[in-house]
Amino acid sequence: MHVPSPRGAGLLITTVGLAKFRVATMSGLAGVEESHVLVVDDDERLRALLQKYLSQNGFRVTAAAGAEDARALMKSIAFDLMIVDVMMPGESGLELTKSVRAQSQTPILMLTARGDAEDRIAGLEHGADDYLPKPFEPRELVLRCAALLRRAAPPAQPHREIKMGEAVFDADRGELRRKGKPVRLTSSESALLKLFAANVGRPFSRTDLCTRLGVTLERSIDVQVTRLRRKIEDDPKLPLYIQTVRGIGYMLVPDRVT
Repeated sequence: MHVPSPRGAGLLITTVGLAKFRVATMSGLAGVEESHVLVVDDDERLRALLQKYLSQNGFRVTAAAGAEDARALMKSIAFDLMIVDVMMPGESGLELTKSVRAQSQTPILMLTARGDAEDRIAGLEHGADDYLPKPFEPRELVLRCAALLRRAAPPAQPHREIKMGEAVFDADRGELRRKGKPVRLTSSESALLKLFAANVGRPFSRTDLCTRLGVTLERSIDVQVTRLRRKIEDDPKLPLYIQTVRGIGYMLVPDRVT
């Protein structure tokens, strides 16, 4: 049985119950837990229902009763997604969407009147990323939100790896492996190796390294370099990768950077 929402246009609420709905929709929605959604709708009951369903599916949700409230919230909060109703008193959802899109790439899902093609087209023309006609199933709303967030997410970047003989340093993770086995690095060693990895072939003076790493004594740089050479080099006394630059300091010369 379906219960119509206020004004006859909104969520379709079934007697299945919230718990069952949550189990049915959480599959495949990994990563939404940290996503903050702004719901903008003048219908108080619909706002509450949207908050309830989205919150139960892992989203953080903030609601606004209109464009003015939404703007005030956006001044202090960076939202990952907006759900905006087209028909609102005062500034419409279309006007809000257009102004938001002019200064932000935040994904926007518009709620439109059922079968109103003009609203849907206008929403897309004003910068909306997707639309959902009322009334709608809660599950479809959640899945559309998740899909918008996936499309908006930046592509995963491959980890930058520094190859040094049998040692490989993952510069993004700060992890060193030698012969395929993890090698423990202290936080100071990891910070130094990351600095070298970001500046391959560039010599650094001890003074410069101290400044960049927040170290007081230049001697501590020598100690860290010695330790890193023991963990990386085949012969620490004749280093190939963390080289001493006479009269300057040290630099990293790896076999390959990928």
